[in-house]
Amino acid sequence: MLSSSKVVDWLKRYDFSFLLAVTTIFIIGLINLYSATHASSSNGLYKTQLLWFFLSMFVAVVISFIRPKTLFRFSYAFYFFNIALLVLVLIMGHKGMGAQRWLVLGPLRFQPSELMKVTVTLALGRWFSKSDPGSEMGLKELIIPFIIAFIPALLIILEPDLGTGLLIILIFLVVAFYRKLKWKTIGILAIIAVLSGTVMYNFGLKEYQRKRIVTFLNPDADARGSGYNAIQSKIAIGSGKFWGKGHMQSTQASLNYLPENHTDFVFSIYNEEHGFFGSVLLIGLYLLLLFRFIWLAGSVNRFYDSVVVIGLMSIFFWHIFVNMGMVTGILPIVGLPLPFMSYGGSSLLTFGICTGLATSFSNSRSFF
Repeated sequence: MLSSSKVVDWLKRYDFSFLLAVTTIFIIGLINLYSATHASSSNGLYKTQLLWFFLSMFVAVVISFIRPKTLFRFSYAFYFFNIALLVLVLIMGHKGMGAQRWLVLGPLRFQPSELMKVTVTLALGRWFSKSDPGSEMGLKELIIPFIIAFIPALLIILEPDLGTGLLIILIFLVVAFYRKLKWKTIGILAIIAVLSGTVMYNFGLKEYQRKRIVTFLNPDADARGSGYNAIQSKIAIGSGKFWGKGHMQSTQASLNYLPENHTDFVFSIYNEEHGFFGSVLLIGLYLLLLFRFIWLAGSVNRFYDSVVVIGLMSIFFWHIFVNMGMVTGILPIVGLPLPFMSYGGSSLLTFGICTGLATSFSNSRSFF
């Protein structure tokens, strides 16, 4: 039995900051989800979302007690197991909305591509921690880590899920830049990115994916078709003005003008009801969370921990940046959820795992 003084000392040393930050964002998201769905047939989704959140926080707390040394040891095992799940999805995955992205486990549907964001970060962290942290890396040293990221990205794109596949590559780029690159390598990567983007647009994208890019540049060209969501999203955001219309007062949600308002476009509904003031508060909470990751990356004891923390930060950053960018019209529309705001069990569980890992690395400074 632990004495009361030891419990108090333990609580003082345990880092609750990540858990408190995401819980605060989730509460805002749950209230917003209820508002977005109360007038539709999906008005019970907030209950399911709450159950998934409790599960994700339970997983986060359990993971927070795993030693980083154990995570390091099993980084590649997690990665290859997740690769096997992605292959299984392509062979026997559940199909829905024109994509084959889910594995069905009884009443639950699980999306392995969500978990891949975490396991590829762990694998990259282990690989990059092999060499001297102070040395600058050339193009040759990036071949293996690029392959580590490219294999799952390709499997995910084949589902098809272009947004998540490209996100895996973005995570690799953030981690690689953090690891330090030669200026020559950065220039070559920029040229490769431009050339590969051009080739992908002309030969790799399907028609509906190319249409999304055209619609992004000029949504009014197909206002009732592919540009509809982008236009309705900007109407929702603009109509919120400074203070917003108020809770449960979104016309875009209640009249069902904006599809997927509980997943991809949840930030649009939030803006309509809470306005510019509310959006600044929410963005402020996200920024505090991101800066907490950056602070932790510079405070941990091992370079592996630091690299993985930056990778976890990039997962949150790219989801926030891309989701908010697409609903405001500065980026093409892709299916990336807003962390702890958008409805979805797989994404909640993934962000819960990220939260638990960050807490584990932080706790390692005083516990392990």
